Amino acid sequence: MDSSEPMVRERVVQWEDPAALAATARSMSGREFLEALVAGRLPPPPIARLVDFGLSEIGDGRVVLTLAPHESHYNPIGSVHGGVIATVLDTVMGCAVHSTLPAGRGYTTLEIKVNYLRAVTVQSGPLRAVGRVIHAGRQTAVAEATLVDGRDRILAHASTTCLIFDAPAG
Repeated sequence: MDSSEPMVRERVVQWEDPAALAATARSMSGREFLEALVAGRLPPPPIARLVDFGLSEIGDGRVVLTLAPHESHYNPIGSVHGGVIATVLDTVMGCAVHSTLPAGRGYTTLEIKVNYLRAVTVQSGPLRAVGRVIHAGRQTAVAEATLVDGRDRILAHASTTCLIFDAPAG
């Protein structure tokens, strides 16, 4: 290979049937479902495989997700794309809301706001996103999240409002 040719990198993503996972989610409380994901009794959702993050802690209204940034997350200026960061924060806030829901209830993001405070690169090392529910009502929930590096420096902060609803059958 000519040294002037760029090195091509590749990443292969595999996932399980998301419809089967969603059906299982409807039959369990949010916390039970998330704990089954963490324990490996259920496969991760496709987005977790695509972005390469994982749930590590589940509590009532509090969830922790981990991510090791890599080059496939990069934007054209050499840092993790803001959309990847927003996806991670949206996920951890949604999971925090989900952890409070009984079986048969679901949620969706109505709005999300993200503040990007520091650039994220491979050199940032392993990251933790911590999502917390601020308010869980009958029809809406409000949550917030922070993305921190290994030195607990805040890299990004987000807030969301989620709509709570009866999950549709199959």
